[in-house]
Amino acid sequence: MSITTKYQYSLHQHNTFGMDVKAEEFITYDTVDELIQVLARIRGTGKRILHIGGGSNLLFTKDVEGVVLHSQIKFIEYGACEGGEILVRVGSGVVWDDFCAEMAKQNYYGSENLSYIPGEVGASAVQNIGAYGVEVGSIIKEVETIEVATGRPRAFSNEECAYGYRDSIFKNQLQGQYIVTAVVFRLSVVPKVHLDYGQLQELRSATVVPSAQTIREAVISIRKSKLPEPDELGSAGSFFKNPVVAKGVYEKLAQGYASVPHYVVDEEQIKIPAAWLIEQCGWKGKSHGGAAVYEKQPLILVNKDHATPTDIIELAGMIRQSVLEKFQIQIYPEVNYI
Repeated sequence: MSITTKYQYSLHQHNTFGMDVKAEEFITYDTVDELIQVLARIRGTGKRILHIGGGSNLLFTKDVEGVVLHSQIKFIEYGACEGGEILVRVGSGVVWDDFCAEMAKQNYYGSENLSYIPGEVGASAVQNIGAYGVEVGSIIKEVETIEVATGRPRAFSNEECAYGYRDSIFKNQLQGQYIVTAVVFRLSVVPKVHLDYGQLQELRSATVVPSAQTIREAVISIRKSKLPEPDELGSAGSFFKNPVVAKGVYEKLAQGYASVPHYVVDEEQIKIPAAWLIEQCGWKGKSHGGAAVYEKQPLILVNKDHATPTDIIELAGMIRQSVLEKFQIQIYPEVNYI
C-alpha cells in the first residue's frame, strides 16, 4: 500500500502562490484502486473533499477543513498509431511539463505550445489550460475518472467534457463529483503546428517545418521572459481570463484605441487581452499590501512580500473595478478561491 495520510499538513509547497495554510487531513495515493479505497473510507464521515493538482490555479484563503487529496498516479503509455495520429494515455499525477517535454522529445505534435505551464495532467483536463493559440481540450480524446459518491470509474469523451475557454463540465455541472485519474491524448506524428501567436510567427518558414522540440523551446523562452518562476516569486500564472465581448463592444473600444489587440472568436464575438486592459488602467507594477501586479506582465498577480490572501483578493477586486469603470468590460479571475 502506498496511501499516505498526514494531519494539519502545510500546503505551502502545494500552491504556487505560496500561501502557508494547513489541510486538516492530506492524503496521497498511487493507484486508482487506492483512490477508491480512500473515497470509501471518507464517504461515511461526511468530511469535505478537495482534490488538488500542482496548486497552480488556486488561491487558498484559509486553512482547509476536511480532506485534501493529491494524485501520485504517474505513467505514460503509448497506444495505437494510425492516420498520422498516436494515442497517449497519461496518469493524472504526471507533471504537465514533464509530459510536454517527453512528447516533444518523441516529436509528437499537439502539446508543445502548452509547454512550461505549471500543474499536473489531471488538472489540465479540468481547467482546459491554454496558451499561444492552443487549448488542451483540442488534443484530449478521453478523460478517465472515478465518481466520488460511488467509487465507480467513468470515462468522459471529449464531447462530454464540454470544453470551453478555460472551462469544462468538471468546473460546472459536475464540479467536485469526479476525480481525474488519467487522460488520453490524441497527438500528431506528422508536423501539425500552430504558429499564429506573436513571437511564434518567427518560426514560420516556406521550406522547413519546425520540430515539436523547436516550438517547445521557443514557447519556454517566451514564457520565461514574461512570467515569474513560482519558486522565486509566488503567483498562479494568469490571474484573469481574457474577456470575450460582443463585436459592437470591441468596435466602440477600437474607436478610441486604434491599436487595441484582439482575436476573432466568431462573427459576433471578439477576445480582448485582459493584460492590455489592465495595463491601460495603470496597474502594471503597482502593489497592495504584500501583493503586486507583475512588472513584466500585468495579467500576473504576485506574492511580492509575504502577501496575505486578503491582499491578493483586494488587489484583484480593485483591478476589476477600474477596468469596468474605464472600459465597461468585466474581467473575471481564472484562479479559484479556496
